This record gives sequence, C-alpha cells and structure tokens, in this order.
Amino acid sequence: MLNLLKKQLKNEKGLTLIELLVVVVILGIIAAIAVVSVGGILDNSKKDAHVANAQQMVNVAKMYASSTALKDGDTDLKLTEMYSKDLLDTMIDPDTKAKYTAEDTSLVKITKAGSKYTYTVTLIGRDKKITAIAPEELDRDDVSEVE
Repeated sequence: MLNLLKKQLKNEKGLTLIELLVVVVILGIIAAIAVVSVGGILDNSKKDAHVANAQQMVNVAKMYASSTALKDGDTDLKLTEMYSKDLLDTMIDPDTKAKYTAEDTSLVKITKAGSKYTYTVTLIGRDKKITAIAPEELDRDDVSEVE
C-alpha cells in the first residue's frame, strides 16, 4: 500500500494548464476589485481634504470677524486676503498638490445681523469645488467636480 502511494506521488509532474489559467483568472479578479476600492478611498480622502481646507477658511473668517469691526450686512473674505493679511498659511489643493489657483473666487461670506454672524464658504480648486455651503453642513458629499 505504501509503495503504491509513493509511486503515485512520484508520477505527479506539476500543475496542468487549466489549473494555471484558473489561478491567473482568480488573481486577476482579486486585483480588479482591489484597484476599484483603492481608487474610491483615494477620491474620498481628497474630498475630505477639500472639506478640511474649507473648514480652515471658516475658522480664519471667525477669528477675523471677532477681531474686526464689521458693519451689518455681507462681507467677503477672499482667500487672497487671508494670505496677504497672514491670517492663513498657503493651502494646497489635494488634487494638484499645488496652491489653490482660484484664489479670487474662493472666499468666506460673513453675514452680520446685529450681534449674530453667519458664514458660507466657497472653495474652488482645479478639479473640485465647494460652493456656498454653511460650515455646519460641510461634508464630502458637498464636494463636486469643476465644470
């Protein structure tokens, strides 16, 4: 019995072509699933970075409003002003890894009514944007593609 088993094990030459093809197909399917899920994770992290940058702009606007005598009504605090007044360090667009280029259209609108302040933020990058959103509503779902 032992000799028969040894003889059969000796005759094993390796994997057949079909078995190799099955292994390659399975590995291909696993790789395709991994690429799709990693792509989604990267996109979500870039959107989260845009949201964090917008929240940072709102925080700067809140500090600016508390230290400046603003009149009732709307005041636009543009990203260029934040940079020029040294209120904010240069923010990096997560899509381009460079400074935001739409600095004149990226802003926080401060609305003062008596002693109450409300804020809306607009942040425009090269590929993605956040348009006129209240800071408490900021979410990755508010990040959209630039047309």
